[in-house]
Amino acid sequence: MTSDPAAPAMRLASTGTIIHGVAVGEVLGVSTLAGARLIAGKGGLDRIVQRLNVMEVPDILAWVKPNELLLTTGYPLRNTPQSLGRLVADLDERGLSALAIKLGRYLDELPEEMVEQADRLNFPLILLPNDVGFDDILNQVLTDILNRQAATLARAEEAHRALVQIILAGGGLREVTAEVAGLLDVAVAAVDVGGHVLASAGGAEQVAMLREAYVLSANLSTRPEPTRTDAADPLVRADGHYAVVPIVAGGHHHGRIAAFSQAGTLRDSDIRILERAATVAALVVTKQEAVTAVESKYRADFLRDVLTGRGGTRIAERAKAFGWDLERPVSVLVAELDPESDERTAQDRLLAAWQASVRRHDPRGAVAGFTREVVAIVGSGVDTARLTSAASATFADCTFSTGMSRIAPGAEALADAYGQALKAARVGRQLHGPGAVAHFDQLGVYRLLSLVSDTTELHSFVRETLGALAGDDDAENADLRRTLHVLLETNLNVAETARRLHFHYNTLRYRIGKLERMLGNFTEDAHLRLNLTLALHVLNMRGI
Repeated sequence: MTSDPAAPAMRLASTGTIIHGVAVGEVLGVSTLAGARLIAGKGGLDRIVQRLNVMEVPDILAWVKPNELLLTTGYPLRNTPQSLGRLVADLDERGLSALAIKLGRYLDELPEEMVEQADRLNFPLILLPNDVGFDDILNQVLTDILNRQAATLARAEEAHRALVQIILAGGGLREVTAEVAGLLDVAVAAVDVGGHVLASAGGAEQVAMLREAYVLSANLSTRPEPTRTDAADPLVRADGHYAVVPIVAGGHHHGRIAAFSQAGTLRDSDIRILERAATVAALVVTKQEAVTAVESKYRADFLRDVLTGRGGTRIAERAKAFGWDLERPVSVLVAELDPESDERTAQDRLLAAWQASVRRHDPRGAVAGFTREVVAIVGSGVDTARLTSAASATFADCTFSTGMSRIAPGAEALADAYGQALKAARVGRQLHGPGAVAHFDQLGVYRLLSLVSDTTELHSFVRETLGALAGDDDAENADLRRTLHVLLETNLNVAETARRLHFHYNTLRYRIGKLERMLGNFTEDAHLRLNLTLALHVLNMRGI
């Protein structure tokens, strides 16, 4: 979120133990201040008062604290009235809520400059009645503050007990959001880190407005944020209508609890209840993650047995228990992390991306995560290119290569299909680099070359066959190799090769002569052309 340069600077949080307070406007409503009069700073009546202080010494600035209502008779200012204008700016800079002063005994009036400064800064200046003692103001306002805090804490504690009871009774995010929506009379949603709603509750209209504001964006950080940031936690956002609190468990963010009040009635005390709800939601999330981790392990172990031919005789029946259909014709896809990826964290996110994609394209499809790859089994009618693209779209921070098998008629053919998909993923990466997508049937001769485990022998074959053209150190040789590749690709069609390379016909004839002096008479020797073609294919296989 970018900040408005014209907005006032954020005020410091209270350093005391009182975390709630009353607004300056509410303070003016207590009985002891019935005769008080606001003379400047009307725009600051919503400033919060958490404590009171009395100024009767000249160096009061060293002792004031944020969110204070400062009371004074003007005694320490009687000899320096010219400094009163600057005093307002100093008090405002230190986060004070307001200044209340008695006139007549030490100061007859406040300088015009002081009043103007207070109006500019929206800093309330209050003229106190002479017949009210400071002790009466202190007692009544502090009692009001403490009573307000006690009631707020009691409300938060009651909410916490209700939320914990939900967890103890086996409830989840749906019950948590419903409880909070009922307590605060607002719309509430639990949203994951991708912006997807996990649960919501409240009035239909308010829930719809909350979804529009906080859920439609796929990335929480791009969403317009409310205007106030909680000083204790910069991830807590609130502005009266909206509030957002992070769900944190084990040091990791798992999403947000978001609330919306159409009437704009969300207060700090409501934020505290949302924070309690976020803590309870974190317990729900960690419990669900633990269950999911166990289920994922069982799924992965079973699918690994199936794909390695150790699945037994009841494969289809056991698969149905996971919601998978392996009795139909299917394709196997292998998504393998590319070598530069951070394996542990990326593997979990890769599995989540493929689970979401398969769920959308084939609800009966199977997905499981292995050590370094994710395997998906989907019906033969599924558009595997679209499925792969959808998974890739939600996994943008690093890359994976994908291999696709031929159609397997049933569970008994899955082991072979898995081998095909795995080979397609690895050979595809060798041919096209990270992020490649390849089908087993498209590998052609590369499939055979990939079976050669002795890469030293392949390198030797390339050097013996291509000679000086095998390396990239010389730009001219690399250019000649390109000419050779196009010649072989066009079956020695000189005119077509010249057109593709944008050469004059005679220039190409000269190059062919030079190539034959380096490599042999390949225009007449079909076996030599085959060897040259294979050597060029090996060079195309990255990682060999």
